[in-house]
Amino acid sequence: MQLGKLIYFCGKMGAGKSTESKKVAVTINGVLISEDDWLSALYPEQILSFDDYIQYSNLLKPLIKTHVQHLLRIGTNVVLDFPANTKKQRQWFKQLTTEISADSELIYLEAENELCLTHIAQRRIEQPSRSAFDTEEVFHHVNQYFEAPTPNEVYSLTVIKQTC
Repeated sequence: MQLGKLIYFCGKMGAGKSTESKKVAVTINGVLISEDDWLSALYPEQILSFDDYIQYSNLLKPLIKTHVQHLLRIGTNVVLDFPANTKKQRQWFKQLTTEISADSELIYLEAENELCLTHIAQRRIEQPSRSAFDTEEVFHHVNQYFEAPTPNEVYSLTVIKQTC
């Protein structure tokens, strides 16, 4: 049986990773797994800061890894709406697929800060429950850790330049 393919995303907060992941999942007939959905379902009202997010995201990763590897082994394409915004995060995705010899692709949504901030402001209006976390202050805090991907880090890299 042929293994499924993993698609995952890199981009600053507000670059459009969640929106693009939904489109890609439909296009490749893949299972979409959203970190935001899982975190809000498993840890409602517990993520109030960036440190909380890191803590609960790290608790989630072993479960997600096992689940995704199982799906890939049975030939199912998987789209992970989890950030791959640092070298360390991308290494986790690479390990996830390398362990089972599955193909993967990183889609990098390259966007200017101004566009990301516009998207974040719009998201606060559309999703009021996220307004405490989706702020300009959090954007700048998170953005200080952002590392654009390089081709030698991943097996397959697609860059999409986001514009207004």
